[in-house]
Formats: sequence, C-alpha cells, structure tokens
Amino acid sequence: MKSDRTVGDHLDDDGREKRTGTLMTASAHIITAVIGSGVLSLAWCIAQLGWVSGPAAIVVFSVITYFTSSLLADCYRSPDPGSQKRNYTYMDVEESTSLSVALHSIAISAVRRSDCFYKYGHAANCDVNNNGFMVTFGCFELILSQMQNFHKLWWLSIVAAVMSLVYSAIALGLSINKISEGGDMHTSLGGVITVDGVDATSSTENIWKIFQAVGDIAFSYAFSTILIEIQDTLKSSPPESGVMKKASLIGVFTTTLFYLLCGSLGYAAFGNNAPGNILTGFGFYDPFWLIDIGNICIVIHLVGAYQVFCQPFFQFVEINAQNRWPYSSFINKEHVVKLPILNQNISINLFRLVWRSFYVMITTLIAMVLPFFNDFLGLLGACSFWPLTVYFPIEMHIKKDNIPKWSFRWLMLTTLTYLCLVICLVAAAGSIRGLVSNVKIYKPFQTPHD
Repeated sequence: MKSDRTVGDHLDDDGREKRTGTLMTASAHIITAVIGSGVLSLAWCIAQLGWVSGPAAIVVFSVITYFTSSLLADCYRSPDPGSQKRNYTYMDVEESTSLSVALHSIAISAVRRSDCFYKYGHAANCDVNNNGFMVTFGCFELILSQMQNFHKLWWLSIVAAVMSLVYSAIALGLSINKISEGGDMHTSLGGVITVDGVDATSSTENIWKIFQAVGDIAFSYAFSTILIEIQDTLKSSPPESGVMKKASLIGVFTTTLFYLLCGSLGYAAFGNNAPGNILTGFGFYDPFWLIDIGNICIVIHLVGAYQVFCQPFFQFVEINAQNRWPYSSFINKEHVVKLPILNQNISINLFRLVWRSFYVMITTLIAMVLPFFNDFLGLLGACSFWPLTVYFPIEMHIKKDNIPKWSFRWLMLTTLTYLCLVICLVAAAGSIRGLVSNVKIYKPFQTPHD
C-alpha cells in the first residue's frame, strides 16, 4: 500500500506525471513565446502606420489576444473547467521556426559587423554571410530538440524570457539616447504615406508596407498554438484555467508595454527611416559592446523560443504516429544508452531522432534560402493570427457555452472574427508582395543587404 501511495503521489488525476508549473513559469513561457523577433520590427511598423494608427494597432491586437486567450484557457478541461478530461494540445481542443533560425544568424552576424564598424569605421564594407551561423544554430537545436518533455523546459523559458527583456531594454536605452542627441524627428501622425515623396518611391508602395506592418504586429502576438501546452504544465490546484488567465494577462500586458515603448521610442529616434530590425539593422553603431550584448541576448532567447514553439508540435506528431502505428518498434521502442562520461542513461527513440532532426534541418535550409525578416514576419503573422488566435478559440467558446445563433453575444463574436479575417488577408497581401519583390533580386544562400 505504501508503494502504491508513493506512485500516486507522483501522478496527476489523468495518470500522467504530476505537473509542477506555476503562475511564474507559465508567465515566463508566454513572455518567451511573445517577446522576440516581433519587438525588433515595431519601430518600422509605427513608421509605416504613424503615431496614431501604430500604437493603436498594437493595443487592439493585445486586447484581442488576451480576450481569445481567456476563452482558450476555459477549454483545457472538457466540457468545463471543473471536468476531469484534459485536452493536452491545441489540436486536442479543436511557427514559424525558420524565422528563429534566420534571426539567430542575423543577430550573430550583427555582432561581427558591429565589431567591424567599430574597428574600421561606419563606412566600411562589413557584410557577413549568415549561412555558417544558421548551420551552427541548427546543429545546436538538433541536440535540444531531442528533449522529450515540454514540462522540463521551464528553466529554458525563464532564461529566454530574461534575455528578451534585456535586449528590449537595450533597444529602449539606445533609442532614448539617440532621441536625447536629436534623433531623426521626421515623423508624422499618419505614417510615411503622408510624406510628400521624401521617404518612399510611391504612395502605392507605402500602402503595401502599411499592410505588411499590420502583419508584423499580428505576428508579435501569435502564440495561441502553445497556450494549451503551457496550461498543461500547471499544477492541478488552484484550477489551471484561473492561473492561465492570470499568466496570459501578465504575459500580454508585459509584452504590450515593451512593444509600445520599443516601437514608439524607436520611431522617435529614427523617424521614417526606422530599420526593419532595430538592433541588427544598424540604426545604432555605438556603444558597440552594448549592441553586441543585445544581439547575444537575442541569440540566447531564440534558442529557447525555438524549443517552446517546436516541442508541442514534435509531441503532437509523435503521439499521432504512435496511435496510428502502435505496434511499430521504429516509432514506439525506446533504446536505453549509457553515457560513460556522465554515468547516466538516456532514452533514444529512432522515430523521434530521425523526424525531429529532419524538421530542424528543413527549417534551417528554408532560413538559408529565404532570409527575409520583415516579409516573413508579416506573412506568418497574417496566416496564423486569424485562424489560431481568433477563429478557433471563438468557435470553441461558442460551442462550449452553446451560445444561440443570432444572439447579441454570437453576433459580437462573429463580427470580431470576420473583422480580423479581413485585416489578416490585407496583411498577407502586403507581405507576399514584399517577398515577391525581394525574391526577384535575391540570390539564394547569400545574405541580403539591410
């Protein structure tokens, strides 16, 4: 009996290993997922949208994201938050990871370029090829991707969350310093489209960039696909849905505050000439050591962010493969291997080893072939925000609460759904146009110029 109780003490109500996640770890997971590559493009986004529409768009997307995240939190247990049946993944309730590889290499090369500019002057030719850095990052992720349990990544998320706050703070500090020195005050209430031909080739080009900027902002809040997985790391008491709503509020509020500060101060510092990536686009050159620290923090953050986004997808594929081929030794058998140096045993699954390695290699290859930061940012945001952050959470909420069709509540939720659809379609069009324009002049496996 004592042995049975001991085993039970380590298991949750669903027979799985007892979850130990808290409000702090869940908030760290969310901040790691949200604050990242998106924050670096927000100065450019506000430059396209202007002082009025830019910050307003950030606030609107944050409110929508928190609202739908709260709806999603109530769907973790079926049919209500007090039920015993858990939904372990987003797909149970019903990334772009190439971008992380590309931005990692851009950040590393920015360190090299920063040192080069410091040594030879701002006019020097300091172009650096990113491909070697992408391959290195891919090799490192090959190792981390073999981690089996998403619940064990809490420490990586906390480190990554701290790194994201550090490089955001560096970008803020450098922007404030540039503003104090005079900055580029060529800004406007309506964005670059209101400037009489000074910053753009045509009004049509500016309109496409505005559409793309909306997609970039949407991408900055595209983390709904891992919310259920994050909630599945929480302890059963207090109720997961309540803790998750608080974590979402903390995560979204924290990131929105940083977004508004980084975007607005970056725009004030650079005006309509704000770079697409505020740290790696070399609007800043000095102090070079602080810029290096910021880019190193980006690298460390993306190591964690890649895993936070990939691990739930890895597990989703593997669980489905196990259910479809339950008798396949290639898919289901675990091989125990002893590491003589560490004197520890590790479990190796051949399917996990092959499939995860293949996935990392493919995302690395895509990043090397098409390393277009802002264009991919906007396209991924436009393609993922509406279905994953808006449509599915709202539809699941309507079904779970049996909201009558054509009722006031149903009409409001449906209106929100279709408004977001229109916005995301427009954003996707702008990003696709940007990609097409860049592909015409870009040679694969070469680093595009800033």
